[in-house]
Amino acid sequence: MKRILLILFIVFSIKGFSQDSFEANGSPHFKIFWNYHNDYTENATKKSAFELKRVYLGYKYNFTEKMSAKITYDIGSNSGGSEYTAYVKIAQLDWKLNPKLKLSLGLIGNKQFDDQEGLWGYRYAYKGFLNEYKFGASADLGFNSEFTVSSKLKMNLFVFNGEGYKSLQDDDGYQRIGASFIYDFSDKIFGKIYLDSHPSKDAKAITNSSIFLGYKETNFRLGVEYGKIKNGRTYKNADDGHNRDGYSIFAIQSLKNNFEIYARYDSIGSNILSGQSNSWNFNNDGSLIVFGTQYEATKGVKFNLNYRLFSHDNSIINNKSALFLNAEIKI
Repeated sequence: MKRILLILFIVFSIKGFSQDSFEANGSPHFKIFWNYHNDYTENATKKSAFELKRVYLGYKYNFTEKMSAKITYDIGSNSGGSEYTAYVKIAQLDWKLNPKLKLSLGLIGNKQFDDQEGLWGYRYAYKGFLNEYKFGASADLGFNSEFTVSSKLKMNLFVFNGEGYKSLQDDDGYQRIGASFIYDFSDKIFGKIYLDSHPSKDAKAITNSSIFLGYKETNFRLGVEYGKIKNGRTYKNADDGHNRDGYSIFAIQSLKNNFEIYARYDSIGSNILSGQSNSWNFNNDGSLIVFGTQYEATKGVKFNLNYRLFSHDNSIINNKSALFLNAEIKI
């Protein structure tokens, strides 16, 4: 009996020591998006400029090994005319209940296109397809549950206000509900399916869906994506019968000495409404070509030289042509 008591005492002592050994800790982080560009578009009003498009400032704090919180301010331009206004973009609590379930609440990062932009890798130079064409917001106020179903399948179930982090809730009070599924076919290939629905007071529910297939090896990355919005001009502006869809393909090749080269093609379009001869978003429909090179000078500092050409479906609108030098600086 004494031996059993001694063993139990040792076990609980070790367990208590292991819990007390964790010390709460935190660290700041920042990210800067800078660029210089020349605009070759015919009749362009601003031919060239230095720009500081985004500054992210934040802090992450680990309460325990399973619970943490973070806050991130997004400093950039707004519709009111100010070039640098600070928005709270992220203010979330993460709680890893067990190895297979993590809960997040607050103003949290959306799971709609983070995997795709992670593979793309050049968010500081050009947004991912769904982000660029307003198929969704990068952050929103709500709740997300992340399940590790198996070693190959991960699932997210979420409820958001649906308006994004700059406009946290509309007057209707309807929420966006959805799910995403990420499946690893192998250590090089993964697929993702995303679905959501956002009811509206005066129109049909906006439905949003996308599918993505990514390939990654040591020196090469490839992504193919298709997305569609039904009954919405954007992810938050409902309008019956107004649909948009498109696809994106990109490829990246790593070279020696921290260089990469890449190319990307996007196509975006909208449907033709009854009684109309052109699509309802005709002036913004078209295709994009981006190609360029990235150099990683050191950890946390990247430079990206790229050329962009957006060809409008409407032939009377001048195609947009520009050369960019982008930089990302972060810790």
